[in-house]
Amino acid sequence: MDGGRRRLLFDWAAVLVAGAAAGLVLDALGVPSAALFGGLVAGLGRALLGRTRLTVPQPAGVGAQAVIGVSIGALVQTDTLATIAEHWLPVLLVTVGTLLISLAAGQVMRLQPGVSAVTGAFSMIAGGASGITAMARDLGADEQVVAVLQYLRVLLIVVAMPVVATTVFGADSSAAGPATGSGPGWPAGLLLTAVCIGVGVVLGRISRIPVGALLGPMAVAAALDLTGLSHDASVPGPIAAAGFLAIGLQVGLGFTRDSLRLVGRALPLALLLIVAAVTACAGLGVVLAHATGVTPLDGYLATTPGGLYAVLATATGSGADATFVLAVQVLRLFVMLFSAPLLARWLRTRVD
Repeated sequence: MDGGRRRLLFDWAAVLVAGAAAGLVLDALGVPSAALFGGLVAGLGRALLGRTRLTVPQPAGVGAQAVIGVSIGALVQTDTLATIAEHWLPVLLVTVGTLLISLAAGQVMRLQPGVSAVTGAFSMIAGGASGITAMARDLGADEQVVAVLQYLRVLLIVVAMPVVATTVFGADSSAAGPATGSGPGWPAGLLLTAVCIGVGVVLGRISRIPVGALLGPMAVAAALDLTGLSHDASVPGPIAAAGFLAIGLQVGLGFTRDSLRLVGRALPLALLLIVAAVTACAGLGVVLAHATGVTPLDGYLATTPGGLYAVLATATGSGADATFVLAVQVLRLFVMLFSAPLLARWLRTRVD
């Protein structure tokens, strides 16, 4: 083994140990989805202090998304789906309201010198950070500015979410998460996880849906659960924790000193707009909770503008209705991504 590979393995070992240790500390403090936030802390520290760039390998990222998808899909209940169908109008209106909030914030963001209308809008669109960043260049936006501000919002949401969920909405980190329950045990859970990932990831790629690595396994797990074929099996705890840890590392390692310096000049305005958008979306969450009869915690998590995996981790780790939260979040994700080309064309015609 050469020196470079040895250093890389040591680097990863240190980051993983730091993430696991941070997760244990956060879990002892009662923070929901402690594994994810432990990974975030370790990844961000490594990104800012390390001399070289460290990134989560693509297979690991896909696997982590798939594990979370199975975790959520295994929780699907017919009564929750009936609630979504019963209250489809307020859910749709809240989704449209979130899009309008994003557009308004984006147009204020263009007051920053050098930020175009399209760049401002894409920088502030709530949800689908990776998809929006990937399509930014083709749609005429500054992909670097978009990426930095999109993931700045995700970082702020991920850091603030457990605090808000616990102190404001009374989230309970001891509530049953994705890996707990009275199912048939870990061997059946391991088999369920393997089958859902194997079939779901392929379906996600074939269908080319956004976040297919998560939605494909989630759909397979949900189908097995609704038909009774899963026999109430769930993702084993260590595997679920590893998936959440990997997602936390992926988010944390995505930040660099250069990206933080780049956003420096726009930071005051961006932070103000992000806080305003998050607050406005929390208000929509209150409206959604009153309109649908879900808890305020469910409404808050369902309308949080970004950080999908952190939202799902918090929902499954705090006793929230993860199926309802996922349904609202995924609906918004599709609306944002599919409307992005039309929005870009409209903004270029209207402003630029």
